[in-house]
Amino acid sequence: MFDWLTSENHAVAILKKDHEKVKELFDQFEKEKSGPAKKKIIEQALNELKVHAVLEEEIFYPTVRSQVGEDLMNEADEEHHVAKLLIAELENLKNGDSHRDAKFTVLAENVRHHIKEEENEVMPKAKDMRVDFEKLGAEMLRRKAKLEADGVPPAAEDKLIANNPKSDSPAAASARRKAPRLVHNGHKSAPKRGRSASKKH
Repeated sequence: MFDWLTSENHAVAILKKDHEKVKELFDQFEKEKSGPAKKKIIEQALNELKVHAVLEEEIFYPTVRSQVGEDLMNEADEEHHVAKLLIAELENLKNGDSHRDAKFTVLAENVRHHIKEEENEVMPKAKDMRVDFEKLGAEMLRRKAKLEADGVPPAAEDKLIANNPKSDSPAAASARRKAPRLVHNGHKSAPKRGRSASKKH
């Protein structure tokens, strides 16, 4: 599909390399059993995703938007927004939060879907543009190096979650708040007998 790529410095080749890296981290997470090791994978994946999102939003998307079309690019924008909200929530979680792995799994599913659409629809439509993709790639690599050295500036989604520390998925908050007590002294609680229960004589 990508026989038009001629160099690893081609803008699309750079993005595809990032895609492969995060998918590999998702695969590692799924196989990992250790909690601390999972946490390390999550931290690495979140950082990779944040850098990648900046490259696309600042450089690649504005370049290809007119060729690819508003509808597809708007969808990509919204997929980024959802992913960045999940990233911000994950970074805001307290250690030991029981929804951490589930939240990261949902993020991985969303990102995998986004990658598939990007590689099967966005990138092929950008193929025929009269753009120097090598020059664009060089710009992306410079920006990536700066982001990796200085850190990724907070996104609007980071600020939104930071200003609403209790914001989370309602189901997760409800599960933490209203967990039923079905076990008492190591035994399941028996249902209370009603007045109709007969007594033995």
